Amino acid sequence: MELNNLKPAIGATKDRKRIGRGTGSGHGKTATKGHKGQKARSGGSIKAGFEGGQMPMQRRLPKRGFTPLMRKDYAIVNIGQLDVFESGSTVDAEALLNAGLISGVKDGIKVLADGDVTKSLVVKVHKYSAKAKEKIEAVGGKIEEITL
Repeated sequence: MELNNLKPAIGATKDRKRIGRGTGSGHGKTATKGHKGQKARSGGSIKAGFEGGQMPMQRRLPKRGFTPLMRKDYAIVNIGQLDVFESGSTVDAEALLNAGLISGVKDGIKVLADGDVTKSLVVKVHKYSAKAKEKIEAVGGKIEEITL
């Protein structure tokens, strides 16, 4: 067996449908397009979203809201997740990535107050909620805001 005489296995390939090649083929006469109508004509394609002249869905529905161009997408960490760190350790972007608590820094890291922290930690992040700061400092920890 050489590369120049390789063939697909028997039954692995299928002949293409030859339409409009006589009635004996089973696909003659209307060539699988049915009788008359727009889709039976040449060039009879209908653009996506066309609803037969009815007001299309994208024009019937109202426009709502807007997308803020300067929006920042923060990686969120809740203080309940910070218990994986040793007491007294520094929690920064690198430590959070290594612990698998965030997948990337994005536009910064924000700490929120969901859960409870039991260990005293030094947390260095870009943003934090007031409640999160309160909870971290209540157990003797410290939170520092860093800039990008």
